[in-house]
This record gives sequence, C-alpha cells and structure tokens, in this order.
Amino acid sequence: MRVIGTVGLPGSGKSEAAEVARGLDIPVVTMGDVIRAACRDRGLDPATQHGEVATALREENGPAAIAERSLPLVREALEDSDTVLIDGIRSDVEVETFCEAFGEDFELLSIEAPRELRADRLDLRGRDAGVEEGGESLEARDERELGFGMGEAMEMADATVENADSLAAFHDRIETLLTDGLEATEGER
Repeated sequence: MRVIGTVGLPGSGKSEAAEVARGLDIPVVTMGDVIRAACRDRGLDPATQHGEVATALREENGPAAIAERSLPLVREALEDSDTVLIDGIRSDVEVETFCEAFGEDFELLSIEAPRELRADRLDLRGRDAGVEEGGESLEARDERELGFGMGEAMEMADATVENADSLAAFHDRIETLLTDGLEATEGER
C-alpha cells in the first residue's frame, strides 16, 4: 500500500500530477473537491468562495477538518488499488493526519514553481476566478494557504519536484516518481 500526498502553492502543478496518476490508473482523492462540495452544500459558489469555505471548515471543525473528511475517500480507494494519490494537502496538521492514518505507507511530495510561472498557469485555468471575477489574487491565495501551514507541510515533504520546465518533462518526472517511488528524486530540488 502507498498513499502519496501532494503539497504546493496554487499553480505549482498538483492537478497535473493528479492527471498523471489518473493516466496510470491510480485513484486520486482531491481535497479541493471536499471543499467544493462543502461550498455547494452551503449554497455558495466554489469559484469565488472556495477560500472562505476552506477557512470556515477549519474554524468550525479544527485544522484537520478537510483531511479528516478525505480519509474515508482514501480508504475506499485503497479497497481497489495499492496506491492512492491525495491531491492538495494544505498544512502540516493535514500531513500529520495522514501520517497517523497510514504510517510509513504515507509519502509526501512537494511540487514547487516560481510565482510568475504559477500566475501564468492560473490565468490559463478556467476553474479559478481571478480578482476581476470576484475571486482572490494569487498573493491572497498564497497568503491564505501559507497561513494554513502549507510552508511547514512543504518542509515535511519526503521529496520535492521543481516544476519549471515543459509540461511533458513534468509529466515524465511525476510518472517516474509514481512508478519508481519518491526516492527517484535523489539529487533533485
């Protein structure tokens, strides 16, 4: 059994890593989907109120709330697969939740990219609402996510991949990590 979590600031490439996993028939549990579902349950627009609801869930149910809501989804996926990818861990508390649940079978991959490149990527994504559409700026999103403990989570990573090259090169690197293990990043930063 392997449970691999990804952590990284918005636009770093977590969703692309999840797509590679899906292409390898590795189930993906997307923590953002848990938040989007909570938005819809509350009658709110996930495109513009995602951050507000993420903050509210943590305030109402503790800093591990989203990880705890994801655990049943991960366990269900493990019934049919030896490997599951958790897309979008946001804090050290969430890392600790998954470490407690899965022990040594849990691995954390930090995906990193320069801010300007992340901003360009987010401009191309249809799901994210920019400031013009009533959403948050990248700076506000980074600040919110770092406030959740993302920086600490990134420091806890078992491996780090810098995603500043071509999409094809990144996909190849993620495929190698998913098939050969995170130790395949030795020497990489």
